[in-house]
Amino acid sequence: MSGVLVIYHSRTGNTAKMAEAVAEGARSAGAQVVVKRAAETNLDDLKSADGIIIGSPTYYGLMAAEIKQLFDGSSDVRGQLENKVGAAFTSSASIEGGNQTTLLSILQAMLIHAMIVAGDPMDTGGHYGVISIGEPKKETLESCKLLGARVADLAKRLAR
Repeated sequence: MSGVLVIYHSRTGNTAKMAEAVAEGARSAGAQVVVKRAAETNLDDLKSADGIIIGSPTYYGLMAAEIKQLFDGSSDVRGQLENKVGAAFTSSASIEGGNQTTLLSILQAMLIHAMIVAGDPMDTGGHYGVISIGEPKKETLESCKLLGARVADLAKRLAR
């Protein structure tokens, strides 16, 4: 059984709702799932997970400082996250908020760790990950579940 870590930062609760839906999807695919706020996540959490899915509000087209801080500290485990499956999700107040660049900022950090990034071949949530404008709607939460299931499935395949 693969282990998936869902990390998020949320001020309004929107990204937290998305994180719970992502976790639900990963569990439905048979993964053991841990959900943590970025501020509560440590390097051992990152190292022990087979899949890491990170959610952040969009702030100025970038990930929240709390997520960036986690990545900044992860340089101590450089090389130890290689070949783990990664994915991202974000929420913002408006469609013009820089959502895709936020997702790309998270994915870029994952690629620097030589992680394997899971895209969205069906474009159910967004090319680079799931995006919510405001409070996540039912369709957005379904996309979050699909993202979680996809990462869990890929992590399971790679663990063989």
